[in-house]
Amino acid sequence: MKVLIFAKPGAKRAACSELENLVPGFDACLSVAVKEPARDGAANRAVEVALAGHFRVPVSRVRIISGLTGRKKIAVVEQ
Repeated sequence: MKVLIFAKPGAKRAACSELENLVPGFDACLSVAVKEPARDGAANRAVEVALAGHFRVPVSRVRIISGLTGRKKIAVVEQ
């Protein structure tokens, strides 16, 4: 499953919500807010954990394949 993510690092509380405007070529479009700052990959790891919880899969099945240094990310979730 290919997922488009709009990350919000440094948020006051963690949240994961689906966006209604599905972008062609993606199976899901999510807004993911994480408490961790965007330093040393901490926010990316938190986004992977949030995605795993949202899709109810182990964290090992979630990979960010694009956008490691930006807020717009593409991830693959193996189900």
